[in-house]
Amino acid sequence: MSERESWHKEIDLFLVAMGYFTRIPMPKWVEVDSDKLNKASRYFGLVGLLVGLLSAIVFWLTQNWLPAGVSVLLAMLVGVLLTGGFHEDGLADTFDGFGGGWTAEDKLRIMKDSRLGSYGALALMLALLLKWQLLVELALYDPVVAGSALIVAHTVSRVVSASIIFSEKYVRDDETSKSKPLSQHQGINELLILIASGVLVLLFLKGLAALSLLLVMIGLRRLIIVIFRRQIGGYTGDTLGAAQQIAEIMCYFVLLVVGNIL
Repeated sequence: MSERESWHKEIDLFLVAMGYFTRIPMPKWVEVDSDKLNKASRYFGLVGLLVGLLSAIVFWLTQNWLPAGVSVLLAMLVGVLLTGGFHEDGLADTFDGFGGGWTAEDKLRIMKDSRLGSYGALALMLALLLKWQLLVELALYDPVVAGSALIVAHTVSRVVSASIIFSEKYVRDDETSKSKPLSQHQGINELLILIASGVLVLLFLKGLAALSLLLVMIGLRRLIIVIFRRQIGGYTGDTLGAAQQIAEIMCYFVLLVVGNIL
C-alpha cells in the first residue's frame, strides 16, 4: 500500500468514526462495513477532540458578552446537537437497566426499552447539572481553563470509554444494539492510536494536572469495568455511552480541583 493510499485509508476511518458518533454527515464516497467500524474505534478520541473544540469555540466566542452560565449552557448544547445526545441516551438507559433490573437479563431487556424511566431521568438530570456547575466554576476561575477543559474532557472521556472494547466482553448479540458493529473487536493498533489521542491533549496541561487526570482516568476505567462485569457481565453500546459521560464529568472534577491547568 502506497503512502497516499495509507493516508486515504486513515481519513476514511476517521470519517466513519465521525459519521457514527456525530450528526455531521459523511461524504457520499465513504463506504461503511463492519471491518471499518471496528478499526474506526482508533479515532473515537479524535471525534471527541472535534466535538470539544467546537464546543469550546462557542464558549470562547460568547463568554465576553454573556454570563458564564449561559455560555457554558450554549457550549453544552453544541455538544449535544453534534452528537444527537448519543452518549447521554446511553447513560439514561444504563441507569434504568442497572437500577430497575434484578438479573443481567432483566437489565439488558430494560436497557433496550426506548422509554425513559425514573432512574435514567434522574441520572441524566444530575449529569447535566453537574457538567454545567463544574464548567461554570471553571469559567469563573478562568475562561481559558473552562474552554480547555471542554476539549480535554470530550477527548479523554471517549478514550476511556472506547478502550473498554479492547479488554471486555460484548454481552448483547441481537440487532438492536447501538454499538454492535463496533464492539466485536479492537486490535492493539486501534488501542494504541486511541490512547495516543488522549495523551496528545494531556500534553497541553501542566504536569500536575496531566498526571492527576491520567491516574484518575486509569482508576475510573477499572472501577467502571468492575461495575459492568458485576451488573451484566460485560458491556453494551449503552454502557459505553454511560462510561463516556461519567469520565467526562470526572475530568471536570479533576481539573477544577487541580486548579491552574495552563
